[in-house]
Amino acid sequence: MKTDHTHRYRVLLADDQPDIRDALRLLLKNEGYETQPASSPAEALAAIENREFDAVLMDLNYTRDTTSGQEGLDLLSRIQVVDSALPVIVMTAWSSIEVAVEAMRRGARDFLQKPWENARLLSILRTQIDLRQALRHASRLEAENRLLRAESRPTLIAESAAMQPVLELISRIGPSDANVLITGEHGTGKEVVAQTLHALSSRASKPMVTVNAGGLSEGIFESELFGHVKGAFTDARADRIGRFELADGSTLFLDEIANVPLNLQAKLLRVLETGEMERVGSSHTRRVSARVIAATNADVNAEAEAGRFRQDLLFRLNTIEVHLPPLRERRGDVELLAIHFLRGYAQRYRKNLVGFELAALQVMQEHPWPGNVRELDHAVERGVLLSSGPVVRSSDLGLRSSPAAGVGRLEDMSLEEVERHLIQRTLGRHEGNVSQAARALGLSRSAMYRRLQKYGLE
Repeated sequence: MKTDHTHRYRVLLADDQPDIRDALRLLLKNEGYETQPASSPAEALAAIENREFDAVLMDLNYTRDTTSGQEGLDLLSRIQVVDSALPVIVMTAWSSIEVAVEAMRRGARDFLQKPWENARLLSILRTQIDLRQALRHASRLEAENRLLRAESRPTLIAESAAMQPVLELISRIGPSDANVLITGEHGTGKEVVAQTLHALSSRASKPMVTVNAGGLSEGIFESELFGHVKGAFTDARADRIGRFELADGSTLFLDEIANVPLNLQAKLLRVLETGEMERVGSSHTRRVSARVIAATNADVNAEAEAGRFRQDLLFRLNTIEVHLPPLRERRGDVELLAIHFLRGYAQRYRKNLVGFELAALQVMQEHPWPGNVRELDHAVERGVLLSSGPVVRSSDLGLRSSPAAGVGRLEDMSLEEVERHLIQRTLGRHEGNVSQAARALGLSRSAMYRRLQKYGLE
């Protein structure tokens, strides 16, 4: 996402070396940022207390102590007291991953090693500023909603009877540290549930760490989850922190857990059982405390019975299982979700919309939703983009009122429409299981996911 330079974002540059500050100032000036220098922690803190900034780029080592990073860590803690929402990106010339981890624990959003790569620095800065703006915007909307409704809308939108047991279970287990397995068809909102569980926990002050475990190849699986040390393999040019360490004291969300190959599942089991792990290439054992929330759209119990998923790993993951019903079984939530999505997209695309026409609501109620909530989200986005009046019409959504539109209508459809229709029908026949639908269509998983993305069904 490119930073919007119609507003000149202000960045504080805290470093004791003038040449570093000048290099950063010139780099950011060319990108449209306004900068202010600070040569010491005291000067940086004074600037933050007296002026508003959108982000901070700060060194961890100053003139008094040039190796431990303690001055920078102390400054970071004091910044958190002044403005805990201010994105801080720490920079250090010393390859101390431990100090960088401690900085992240104290509230830093990311870190860079000197000499930095300009593209990576700019990418991190843009991302953190965009996130800050989004949070500010969300806070303003929340305040407006409280004034209008005297209460905030929950993140997890669910009022149907089918979702009430799910909501009750989430409220009971959210505050605990228990591992949770979330099951349900593709697109039912498993990550939203994971975020809700994290928000209800005592770990909510730290960001949840997410990884698509099933999408990691064998070659990078251990490095991604457990990290590695410099020289552990050919491309290991520096130490790397794994996701488990990043999630220490927080929540680790492992999506697509059933797709992890059997030979890699044992590597997960040990850290879940003992909380102990080693980075690839290191003999130093580290302890981590991460609450693990896993998710899958597969029948993981059947996978375990068939020998494709370790039974002992399943026992560790599903201390509590939360099963999400498909959208077709919670029709009472369709209109609520559609309105929620419409408000968001109308604001994003600057469209003055008041709702849906009656026919559009009827089409959404009749649609089978093989892609579940995610498909509804994409359909509403399409409707907002194509709408030409104050309401979204049924034709704007690109949906068919019946899943059995009839073979006789295929001759009136384009090749892409036929393919989309066939994928929807196959997903519905296999209850949203992408792997089974892909096999039935003779497609690889990667080819299937490309088509799901193409047709807005992911």
